[in-house]
Amino acid sequence: MFSLNLKALLSPTNPSSPFCNAILSNCKILHSRFVATPWISSPHFQTAFLQFCGRSPGFSYRRQLFHTSDGGTIALDWLMNADVSGGAFHINGASLPMNNSISQDETTPIVIVVPGLASSSTSHYLKNLAFNMAKHRWNVVVSNHRGLGGVSITSDCFYNAGWTEDLRAVANYLHAKYPKAPLFAIGTSIGANILVKYLGEDGEGTPIAGAVAVCNPWDLLIGDRFICRGLLQRIYDKALTIGLQGYAHLHEPLYTRLANWEGIKTARCIRDYDNYATCPVGKFETVDTYYRRCSSAAYVGNVSVPLLCISALDDPVCTREAIPWDECRANPNIVLATPQHGGHLAFFEGLTASTSWWIRAVDEFLDVLRSSPYIHVQKKQTSGQLSALDSSIDQYPRLHGAEDGIVTAASDDEKRDGIEDIKKLQMLGEEKTTEMLSNAEQEKHITGANSDFVSETCQTPEIAKNIQGVKSPDIDSPFRRFLNQMAQRNSIAMWLLAFIAIRTSWPLVGSITKFISRKRSRKIMPAA
Repeated sequence: MFSLNLKALLSPTNPSSPFCNAILSNCKILHSRFVATPWISSPHFQTAFLQFCGRSPGFSYRRQLFHTSDGGTIALDWLMNADVSGGAFHINGASLPMNNSISQDETTPIVIVVPGLASSSTSHYLKNLAFNMAKHRWNVVVSNHRGLGGVSITSDCFYNAGWTEDLRAVANYLHAKYPKAPLFAIGTSIGANILVKYLGEDGEGTPIAGAVAVCNPWDLLIGDRFICRGLLQRIYDKALTIGLQGYAHLHEPLYTRLANWEGIKTARCIRDYDNYATCPVGKFETVDTYYRRCSSAAYVGNVSVPLLCISALDDPVCTREAIPWDECRANPNIVLATPQHGGHLAFFEGLTASTSWWIRAVDEFLDVLRSSPYIHVQKKQTSGQLSALDSSIDQYPRLHGAEDGIVTAASDDEKRDGIEDIKKLQMLGEEKTTEMLSNAEQEKHITGANSDFVSETCQTPEIAKNIQGVKSPDIDSPFRRFLNQMAQRNSIAMWLLAFIAIRTSWPLVGSITKFISRKRSRKIMPAA
C-alpha cells in the first residue's frame, strides 16, 4: 500500500516499487496539495454545499434494464464518450442521437459507477463524475441500486451495504458482452463499501481491471458508534434515516409483507431502520451481525485489483477511525489517499467551488492505469472462496470505546479471517439477456413483452422525469402516491443540514460580535 497524506506535497512511501513508479509517479493530482474552497472549508459546509448547491451538467442517460437470476431489475444508465464529444451533446438535456446498440467489438474502456446510500444516477455528484469521465474517452454506466432510478422492486431481494451479487452480475455480464473493452469500477460511500467487499470476495476471479473507492465507511460497526456519538453526527444520522424511509415508502407493499412497517415509519436513526427493515429482509440475526458481515475492511487483504481509496480525514459521516490502515499497508495493490479536508463526497476547490478534487483525481488515476501493464487480468476462480450464509456472531473483534471517544478493537490477536460473506445466495442460474429499451418499449418489457436493445431517454434535472422513464402497473401508482411525501422529507433533511452549517459557524459569529462590542465600548468609555 502507498499511503498519500495530501496535507502537503508528498512522495509515495515506496518509490522503488514498479507499480508506484509507473502509476503514481504520473498522477500529479494525487501528489499535489488539495486546497478546499475558502468560504466552505468546513467539512460540514462542504457536505451541505454538495446537498443544497450542487451543480451538474444537463444531459440524458441511455437506460438499460438488467434482469438478475432471482427476478430482480437493475437500471443501468449509460453515458457514452460519443454522447459528449463533438456535436452529439446537448447541454439542455434533450434527447441524444444514438445507435440502436453498442458494438460487441467496442474497445472504449467501460467504468461501472456504484452509487451511495439512496443515491441514483440523477445525483449531482454522480452526474458530474459521469460527464467528466465520458469527456475523457470513457463509456460510463451507473448501476443503480434495486428500487432506485425509477425502477420498482421485482423480487423479494433488496440491496444493502454488503450486497455484492448485483455488482458481480453486472460486471460479469458487461465483460461477456464487451470482451474487448477493459472494465473498471468506481464506488462512492456505501457503493465503495460494496465495491471493496466484492473485490475481496472474488480476488483474482473478478473481471474488473482497476477500481476506485471514494469515502468508504469501511467498518459499519465503528461507523454506527461514530454517527451516534455527538449532536452533529446524530443530525446526519437523522437526515440519512429520512432518506431511507423515503426509499421504503416507494416500496411499501413489499416492506409491509417482509419487514416491520410500523417500525420503519417510526425509526429515528439508521440503526432503527436496519433493525426493522434491513435485518428481516436480509435474514440477519442482529443489527451488529449485519454490520460485521457487510463491512469491507475485512476483505481488504484479498483485493487483487489496483485500487485507489480516497477518504477525507474530516469526513463527518464516515469516520477516519474505521480506515483499515494496516490492512491497506499490507496489500501492494492498494493506494490510500487521505486528504486532511474534503467532507463527505465533496472536496470542492477553487474560489467558486465549481470542481471537485476527487473527480479529477479519479479520472487521472484510471487514465494512467488503463494505459499501463498493471491492470488486472481475470483469472480462473479457485475453490478456496469464502463460504456463504454462516452466522458471523462473535467472529468479529469486539470494540471498546475509550474515554476520548475513539473506537478501537479489543485485541490485536483477534482475526477477521472468520468473517464469511453471503455470496452465491441466489446466483443459481445465468443472467437473463438484457435489452436497452425506449420509453415506449420499457412499459411493454416490464409487463412481460420482449423488446430489442434500444435506447431510452432519462431526463436528469428532475426526479419526476426520471420516474416517468420506466412505467409499469407495479411502480407507477406508488411513485406518484409518495412523490410529494418524499419532497417533504427531503426538505426536512435539507433543514437539518442547514442547522449543521449554522451550528458550526456560530463560534465565528460570536467572536466577531464580541470584537465589535469591545470596539464600541472603548469609544463610549472616554466620552463617559
